[in-house]
Amino acid sequence: MTTLGTVVPAPNGALGPWRVLVVDDERDVHDVTSMVFKRFQLDGRPLELLHAFSAEQAKEVLQQVPDIALVMLDVVMETERSGLELVRWCREVLGNRFVRIALLTGQPGQAPQQQVLVDYDINDYREKTELDQKRFYTVMITALRGYRDIMAVERAAQLQWRYRNGLERVLKATNSLFEYRQLADFASGLLQQIMAVLCLNEKGVLVQVRGVSGVHGGDEGEEFEVLASVPHEPASRSLEPDLKEALSRAGAARASGVDGDIFVGYYPSRTPKVTLLALKGVGQIDEIDLQLLKVFSSSIAVAFDNILLNQEVLDTQGELIHRMGDAVESRSDEVGFHVKRMSELSHRLALAYGLSAEEADIVRRAAPMHDIGKIATPDAVLLKKSGLTAEEWLVMRRHPELGHSILAGSKRPVIAAAATIAHQHHEKLDGSGYPQGLKGDAIHLYARLIAVADVFDALSHARCYKPAWPLEDVLKYMQEVSGSHLDPRIVQLLMENLDHALTINQRYAD
Repeated sequence: MTTLGTVVPAPNGALGPWRVLVVDDERDVHDVTSMVFKRFQLDGRPLELLHAFSAEQAKEVLQQVPDIALVMLDVVMETERSGLELVRWCREVLGNRFVRIALLTGQPGQAPQQQVLVDYDINDYREKTELDQKRFYTVMITALRGYRDIMAVERAAQLQWRYRNGLERVLKATNSLFEYRQLADFASGLLQQIMAVLCLNEKGVLVQVRGVSGVHGGDEGEEFEVLASVPHEPASRSLEPDLKEALSRAGAARASGVDGDIFVGYYPSRTPKVTLLALKGVGQIDEIDLQLLKVFSSSIAVAFDNILLNQEVLDTQGELIHRMGDAVESRSDEVGFHVKRMSELSHRLALAYGLSAEEADIVRRAAPMHDIGKIATPDAVLLKKSGLTAEEWLVMRRHPELGHSILAGSKRPVIAAAATIAHQHHEKLDGSGYPQGLKGDAIHLYARLIAVADVFDALSHARCYKPAWPLEDVLKYMQEVSGSHLDPRIVQLLMENLDHALTINQRYAD
């Protein structure tokens, strides 16, 4: 139902007719009123007369039709005060303060003018005997203009309230977005917030390209990378043609704007990457919401720039860490994707354990540094294919402490985590590990996660001193050492996520 007091537009977007309710128990009054105002127009809008022959019928009409501009009301109908009681009901019970009420009475003695004007919220008082066509027109035009002006003020107040309320929602949504530190979380949160602010229920998508050339439909490597979509869809799914065309045009223009039924936000950054937002269904929202959308877009542009710069730093840091891990592995003649597989598996296990996405990402980024201490281990020991002597084993067992000494003292979360992992990844739950002989929960959770991932990958792949084990033998061994060497809860999580572990092995096969 239309909101109380609003004027319903015609299908072509123009305002509809003025609605006037005639309430009188005499049919002749209705007929005369219809005849007098048959060709009436005001501000280019015709008149639509509604009819009620009692106060009770009038109540039904007023409840069902909210945009009535004027009620032309008789006083004496079912009772001597039916009209006056209807006025009080309309104002106090129905709460309609907008409709104009003109009291037309044939028995002024029943409702003296001065008393009625003071006691009841009416806008005009006329005796039926004095109403000729000229005065009838005066009543109508005065009432309709009053209603028109009141509604203009009310609409302005509603728009002001909506804009203020909308700005508050935008600020609240924007503030919550700044809590996200990971690009994927930020992207998903952004889409959900902006569609909630605008009450949109169609498709939204957030994409990224490297460089403006990527939005011109260039080479294969320049396709849009989907960061998030609502409703959620696999990132690999191609974009709908209309969305892709709108994104391309906004990228070419290097500006945000409305393209048909689609709003496209354009967010460049100080990195080579450009982010684009597309929202379908904006043709259904009004100018206020479009303004709010632009305010929201400008406020998140800075956030995008900062988070992309932060992501660039993290990606650079991660690449350096992986390269250092690869350098250590290649020294030990274990060329391949060991550190990559370990990183991805430990990340999966961290999420399954219940760590936050941010903490799990720290585990993934720190994992490649677990054996960094081997960089100081002599080749004669590191590359020896036969069994190590007692003295050589002591040299080999020093690499956790060497790794810790290389990484310790950093205030960066990833490096600090890597220092702990390097130091503790050879500890065992029963205290028989090295170098500190830690037991149980004294071993950091990160190190316990890495230990499971490391043992699984080491046994599943060939090393210079052994061939790869069959999967069933790997799983059997890990269950045998669960509770003594490895954390049993994490081993169980590995079993529950074995499909993911095997997928990682296939993706990063040596």
